[in-house]
Amino acid sequence: MNRYNYTTYTLQEATAKMMKFCAYQERCHQEVEKKLIEMRMIPEARQEITYRLIQDNFLNEERFAKSFARGKFTQKKWGKVRILRELKLRNISRFNIDSALKEISTPSYLETFEELSVKKWNTTKEPNLLKKKKKVADYLFYRGWESELVFEKIQELAKTDNT
Repeated sequence: MNRYNYTTYTLQEATAKMMKFCAYQERCHQEVEKKLIEMRMIPEARQEITYRLIQDNFLNEERFAKSFARGKFTQKKWGKVRILRELKLRNISRFNIDSALKEISTPSYLETFEELSVKKWNTTKEPNLLKKKKKVADYLFYRGWESELVFEKIQELAKTDNT
């Protein structure tokens, strides 16, 4: 420990720590850079470590984007709009974002949207039809589903509603 009470790392120690960090789960360049800054690594060391992680395939932006898209879709039921926005926030290239979104099959996507929208409609206890439509639509928009899908589904659900 030094007098400022924070840990310092050699290049080898920091590289090993970052290899573990990336092996634990897929990471994007931004997460790695943030972690290296937290470790107080100088820019040259950060660049060297990042280069090594890429060379040794610990850090792969396309793999990260695909894993992120699949995970958020299957686990959190996010739509493509939200996934796209979140990947952009992580500075993922357009090419990798497009590649990641192709991981989600159209039938699976539409089936998930159907289940999610019907479930939300049925669990929303709102006697005023207009307010119910807005609540369900807001929920689906927050989850990142396309407005055309949402509006079409809300109209369909409202017609069959017997609240």
